[in-house]
Amino acid sequence: MLPPAPPDRRRAWWLDADWGLVVAALGASLVGAVLVYSATRADSGTTYLVRHVLNTGIGLTLALLVMRVPPHVMRLAAPVAYLLGIGGLLAVLGPLGSTINGSRSWIVLPIGMSIQPSEIAKVSVVLALAALFGRPLDRGERLGAGRLAVGAVVAGLPILLVLRQPDLGSAAVLAVLAVGMVVVTGIRLRWILLGAVLTTVGSVALWFSPLLTGYQRDRITVFLDPQSDPLGIGYQINQVAIAIGRGGWTGTGLFAGPSTQGGLIPFQETDFVFSVAAEELGYLGALGIIVVYAFLIARTVLVGVRGDTAFTHLVAAGVATWFTAQVVENIGMNLQLTPVTGLPLPFLSYGGSSMFACWIAVGIVLGVHLDTRRSAR
Repeated sequence: MLPPAPPDRRRAWWLDADWGLVVAALGASLVGAVLVYSATRADSGTTYLVRHVLNTGIGLTLALLVMRVPPHVMRLAAPVAYLLGIGGLLAVLGPLGSTINGSRSWIVLPIGMSIQPSEIAKVSVVLALAALFGRPLDRGERLGAGRLAVGAVVAGLPILLVLRQPDLGSAAVLAVLAVGMVVVTGIRLRWILLGAVLTTVGSVALWFSPLLTGYQRDRITVFLDPQSDPLGIGYQINQVAIAIGRGGWTGTGLFAGPSTQGGLIPFQETDFVFSVAAEELGYLGALGIIVVYAFLIARTVLVGVRGDTAFTHLVAAGVATWFTAQVVENIGMNLQLTPVTGLPLPFLSYGGSSMFACWIAVGIVLGVHLDTRRSAR
């Protein structure tokens, strides 16, 4: 009797890919293209639409390339990715950096494009923390104080550099994703409580430190009292509230929102693209977008649960926490539930750096899924 044939590990990669994750991210990106076009068509025609679609195509290509990289190679490359991320954050604070909208967060390239290193830093921090915490967990060890302290430094350095720009929103996302990854490791409750105390103390210290600019303090003040500066910083969020309230359940119709088509909301295509959906597609359309995000995040968590190693668990947890934090913050500031921080909505908002970083993160998760499927055969 012949022995059973060995599993075919040469099976085409697209047969094992998680296409549900790809369709969710691509669907969100294409819906974003329509919303960005609606917010910018009056002044710029199809310019932003074409750029958003181009960014989506580049992002999807990056994801398909990254997904072919096995997790063990990602683990080996994590230190290099982290150093590149730190290098970008240092570069933006130097002569290469450009100040846009009060934040020195951009590097303008000669080809007319700009890069926001804080977006790419999210990817590097996820990989670095997963590599740092993964090895002892795979050996069945608990994370000790020393390993946690190193993790705090690894996450803390880019957070401080991002705050220096200043970019409070991206710094908050980096902090939340780091905390989420630490919690997933199963550390003892006392470390979680200590982290909560340190976070509270750090937040109070940040309020009184020079890292937080007067403009950012004003944004927080307006969040607490939207009518405190109705013609200044409060104007934007008040106009967003009007647009969302006008939409009702079914919306005013695509390309028919008075606030959106009248250009009454500054930076609507980036920070407040969700308000376009709420005004023109209504609460039902906005809820549909939230459902897509919920599916994308849940799918990412599922990939992590099915992973073979602690590194794959942690990578998926970091990406899921990142997306969750950014979606909650962006939609929250549209609904006046969180302060305005200039944070884009993943895949929907206009912006190349955010689009590329989110698609690279999806590519990493797809790579974990692909490796898990092949290992199971």
